[in-house]
Amino acid sequence: MVRPKPDAFDKVKTVAENRRARYDFFIEEKFEAGIALTGTEVKSLRFGEGTIAESYAEVKDGEIFLINANIPEFSHGNRYNHEPKRPRKLLVNAREISKMYGAVMRKGMTLVPLSIYFNGRGRAKVELALAKGKRAPDKRATEKERDWKREQGRLLRDRG
Repeated sequence: MVRPKPDAFDKVKTVAENRRARYDFFIEEKFEAGIALTGTEVKSLRFGEGTIAESYAEVKDGEIFLINANIPEFSHGNRYNHEPKRPRKLLVNAREISKMYGAVMRKGMTLVPLSIYFNGRGRAKVELALAKGKRAPDKRATEKERDWKREQGRLLRDRG
């Protein structure tokens, strides 16, 4: 019997977050993926270093790779250090890979990493989202709605 997946991911320590993704994209569906990392990459992430601001994921030969994510070299890594912007393989269920691949090919969606974090078991994970790009009017509408919510909160706080 298949175990039901929890609604929210078990994020113990968030290392890197792509805050701009929610502004630039409509987030449709989220997935949790493991990352195939070397030892120095894990150590660098544990120190809280790493950025995914301009990164994306790509499906190649039935596998998913995280492209353009920057995990800087570990300070004490000597000759065993890693390349900071190398493509990293994401570990995802085969059914989820086919679902993502279909959405990217047919619907013109993008695979965007939202955050890199360590879960409760100490494993590095990526929160990956299927997203559709926003146009300028959509961004303005989102900003307008966010400002109105903020103003609403102020009004309610002042009256109550």
